[in-house]
Amino acid sequence: MRRVRAVDVMLLVTVVLWALNLTVSRYVLTHGFEPLSYATVRYGCAVAIFVVLARSLRFARADAGLVAGAAALLFLNQLSFVYALERTTAATVGLVLGSLPIFAGLIGLAVGLERLPARFWLGAVVSFGGVALVAAGSTGDLSGNLGGDLLAVATAATWAAYSVAVTPLMRRYSPLRISAVVLGLTWLGLLAVGLPQTADQDFDLGWPVWVLFAFAVLGPLVLTNVLWYTALHRVGPGRATLAANLQPFVAAVFGVVLLSERLSPLQGVGGGLIAAGILLAVRRVRSAP
Repeated sequence: MRRVRAVDVMLLVTVVLWALNLTVSRYVLTHGFEPLSYATVRYGCAVAIFVVLARSLRFARADAGLVAGAAALLFLNQLSFVYALERTTAATVGLVLGSLPIFAGLIGLAVGLERLPARFWLGAVVSFGGVALVAAGSTGDLSGNLGGDLLAVATAATWAAYSVAVTPLMRRYSPLRISAVVLGLTWLGLLAVGLPQTADQDFDLGWPVWVLFAFAVLGPLVLTNVLWYTALHRVGPGRATLAANLQPFVAAVFGVVLLSERLSPLQGVGGGLIAAGILLAVRRVRSAP
């Protein structure tokens, strides 16, 4: 059997934290935080941490366009993310994010960043079929809010595009430097559009909300950015985003353990297909020179 490598552990930790982030962010947004205020304050805190940790913020002039483009994609991603969670359930957003590998594969193939053999596409289809079974086995209404579902699709598409955009930067800069600069530019955009909500935000939200907010900053944003950038550099966006297909199943497990939700047999089968699709697709996926 193939040995578990460090990059596999990075991807697993990232997926687990992202799955928790959906539940945590949904809770925070339904207990007092306005969407743009949440995104603005959260990214502001993360940027302050990365600026302290990064030894340098310098980028070559030739990479300025790529840095700005990555920040623009992340800005759109965060707008769609917070409003998707406000309008629909965290489970719905997590399920839709299962389409990440499809978006990443198409974008990576279009720009010549990935060489995706038939095994990858077969694995993606199997894994996405597992996502569909998880959705079909849900006891709730998956499409209760069309606007929220469409925003969730936009979240998946923009994150896949962002992952492809930052991959070339990883060959020349550290994850801390990329995070400090790209997230900093993203925060400036969020501040520009979110200042009215932030100014009117009531920050007397109680300690549970602030504890979860701290987790949302330190775990799913700060730690996962470093892990995600490193994984992208080592295995490419196609394989890295394919691992994100585990997120719907992991989120369902958290729902059972933490929220006493029921996991139907059909969802269990879907989770097995997701895992099988990932194991099938991660082999022989190569990044182009």
